[in-house]
Amino acid sequence: MHREHWRGVMPAITNPYREDLAIDHARLATQVVRMRDAGCTAIVTPGSLGEGGALDLEEKAAIWRTCREAVGSDIPVVAAVSALSTREAVTIARRAETEGCAGLMVLPAYAYVGSWSEIEAHFSAVFRATPLSCMLYNNPIAYGVDVLPMQVGELAGAHENLHAVKESSGDIRRFRAIREVLGDRLAIFVGIDDMAVEGVDAGADGWIAGLVNALPEESVRLWDLAVQAHATGEREQLETLYHWFLPLLRLDAVPEFVHLVNLVQAEFDMGDERVRGPRRRLEGGVREDAIAIIEHARRTRPNID
Repeated sequence: MHREHWRGVMPAITNPYREDLAIDHARLATQVVRMRDAGCTAIVTPGSLGEGGALDLEEKAAIWRTCREAVGSDIPVVAAVSALSTREAVTIARRAETEGCAGLMVLPAYAYVGSWSEIEAHFSAVFRATPLSCMLYNNPIAYGVDVLPMQVGELAGAHENLHAVKESSGDIRRFRAIREVLGDRLAIFVGIDDMAVEGVDAGADGWIAGLVNALPEESVRLWDLAVQAHATGEREQLETLYHWFLPLLRLDAVPEFVHLVNLVQAEFDMGDERVRGPRRRLEGGVREDAIAIIEHARRTRPNID
């Protein structure tokens, strides 16, 4: 991968599990082929939605192999690199290269919020570990580490293989702030589903998407319409689809997003609700509210052909 390959809708895929919570590789292959055929531009795994922290390295390697075999050379597989230690993150990155991944999405170290010198050293060690094209994942809400635009610029200046940033701070102003620092040096990706359209308007190049796991065709269509509307000013089709999709996209922006995306998949016949502990199948009000949103979306699902 190179800078120009970081574009469009890239699913952060969920994991299909068997009843014993082992990875169901046959279903995984079917899942990623469906997203490739819908027009997605890469497969990203196993990130937060893919419960990366609940998988060991051999399970991650097996997932990468299945994805690579399923999509072939049509689209790249991007490995999410998340770990408690820098040493472990480097090991994951190097294994991803060995397994044929084309890029890395690099997270800060889990469970530790350090100084900028520590954060910078962690990212730099992973970027240097392989020649693979890299995306920096900035999600201060989830991980407590906020890489500011000037700091992104510092890393980009030091690492030629840093080609993209996934921006999940929830602050739409960050997109333009990063552009002011870096111009087009990095591709900028939306990292929260209910900011996809706003991200395009702010100059985003792509979207690391969650609900695409349940609704791949609608997700790619939404992105394409947003890009078209930004270029032409014609927004009628975009606003119609966005109005329908937005209540579902908001399910990706709450603490239970992993459970909820899996629930939407189950309700749209794209998966089931199985998650690994400590997560458990949703119950109570959160589930009831989500089911109401999903049922309305199913009744009113638009024809996008």
